[in-house]
Amino acid sequence: MARVVVDVMPKPEILDPQGKAVTGALGRLGFSGLAVRQGKRFEIEVDGEVTPDTLADIERAAETLLANTVIETFDVRVETEVAGTVDEAAPTAQGGTDHPGHDVDHLNEETGA
Repeated sequence: MARVVVDVMPKPEILDPQGKAVTGALGRLGFSGLAVRQGKRFEIEVDGEVTPDTLADIERAAETLLANTVIETFDVRVETEVAGTVDEAAPTAQGGTDHPGHDVDHLNEETGA
């Protein structure tokens, strides 16, 4: 199974209030010199091989549904190495995902979860 990723970002000339909020919060937490623009990432699982026709279909989907092209740009790329599928990722006690091979048991002991 192949994975195609569509990254969607606000155009540079568009204000990004979510990114500004994250930038401000990082500064208050002591992370200086960082500027954030917040976007979206879509991971699309493709049965079989990714062909030029498949990529064209995904680009069309990105242009018509995944991105608002008036205020956002998008980039479509094929991920060459997939560590695990979406189905294999399990939620962790910390709210992230635990992909196969990641050991989080020691984190649960530290947090008391």
